[in-house]
Amino acid sequence: MQLGWLQTFIAVYHTGSFTKAARELGITQPAVTQHIRGLEAELGRSLFDRTPQGAAPTVEGESLAHEIRDSIADLNTAVARHFGTAASNRPLRLGGPAELVTVRVLPSISQFIADGMDIRVNFGEANELLDYLKSGHLDLVVSTIRPRCRGVDGAPLADEEFVLLASPRIAAALPEGSLAVEGPRVLEKLPMIAYGEALPIIRRYWRTIFDAPPPRSPAVVIPDLRAVLSAVIASAGISVLPTYLCAAELSAGAVVPLLQPEIPPINTFYLATRSGTLADPRLALLHDHLLTQAKQWV
Repeated sequence: MQLGWLQTFIAVYHTGSFTKAARELGITQPAVTQHIRGLEAELGRSLFDRTPQGAAPTVEGESLAHEIRDSIADLNTAVARHFGTAASNRPLRLGGPAELVTVRVLPSISQFIADGMDIRVNFGEANELLDYLKSGHLDLVVSTIRPRCRGVDGAPLADEEFVLLASPRIAAALPEGSLAVEGPRVLEKLPMIAYGEALPIIRRYWRTIFDAPPPRSPAVVIPDLRAVLSAVIASAGISVLPTYLCAAELSAGAVVPLLQPEIPPINTFYLATRSGTLADPRLALLHDHLLTQAKQWV
């Protein structure tokens, strides 16, 4: 069964005429007839009664139309939006880490959305998102790594700063000043809550601050930093998180920093686009606005 047959079927159903359906679809009337005959042969049912007034759906035809017409309309709309001749017909496609996009990016571009800018968001890891960008599936990517592939341009967007956190209850159980004096060995018995098995954020912090690898495997792995924060607040263990994600919780005292180094570890976000695509005024507007707004992120 061909998708085109179903589209033709819906066109005949809506117009009530093979001739009108042909005009609507931009094909010949014999082609419409061929499509309907092929579909009827495939299904083993007659879908229309041919009358002098046009094509009237049979009971089976009415039932099929009721089931598929919304899906066919959605498919046609999606194709038109993404592949229409006018660039404004399709949404801009943005990718980035779920936490930063949720907490910083979407609030920064909310007015554009309210004004009618059409945006689709993908969450994922940087390498995967950059591959989607290069292949044309995405238009703009907030990347945790600097883009280094040909045909992709990257501009520094913002720095995220990392902090070693615990709940007040866990922090109070540690002797005051012991971490600064004795180093990370005082944390060895505390469960580590991590974003990934390889401890990507925690490992960076340990290497930068303690000049050593983390002491053990994580007790819990949760692939969402917001959930990691919730676990730390609940005294499940300790973790390292970006300060932008836990600023409110730090201010409220729901979590506390276990160490406040003079130069905390940071990571830079990059705003990546395919070379030449900023000729699209909508994409250029979004790109430049994010670069400006990111200066106010903390």
